[in-house]
Amino acid sequence: MSTFRLEVVTPERTVLDQDVESVLLPAKGGQLGIWANHAPMIAALEIGVAQYGPKSGRKENLAVGGGFIEMDGTTLRVFANTAETAEEIDVMRAQEAKDRAEQRLQDMQSEWGHYRAEIALQKALTRLRAVGE
Repeated sequence: MSTFRLEVVTPERTVLDQDVESVLLPAKGGQLGIWANHAPMIAALEIGVAQYGPKSGRKENLAVGGGFIEMDGTTLRVFANTAETAEEIDVMRAQEAKDRAEQRLQDMQSEWGHYRAEIALQKALTRLRAVGE
C-alpha cells in the first residue's frame, strides 16, 4: 500500500509525524479524504474528529480544533489550532467542559459570550467523540 507523511502541528507542539495510508478530515463544507499522491491543495478545517491510518482496518482518532491543511502530494501538513490524539484526551475533563459550556449557553445574554460557549461545547463534544464516548 502507498503511504504518505502526516504531520500535525499546533502552536504548542508537534502532535503527529508518521506515515499513513489515509486521512479523513473535518474540512469546511464536509469531510475530506486524503490518500497517497493526492493532488496538491490547501483547505480550511472545522472543529471535529480526524481519522488516520490504513485504508482498510482500524483508524486512529484525532480531535482537531480547526485550522488548515496543506497537501503537497507526499506530505499532508495539518496546522491545527488544537489537536489531541484519543489517548491524550482526559474523558472526565472533556465531560466537565461539555457540562460547563452547556450551562453557559443557557445562562448567556451576550452574543459574543454565546458564540464562545458554542465553540467550547463543539470542542468538548469533539474530544468525547474522538474517544468513542
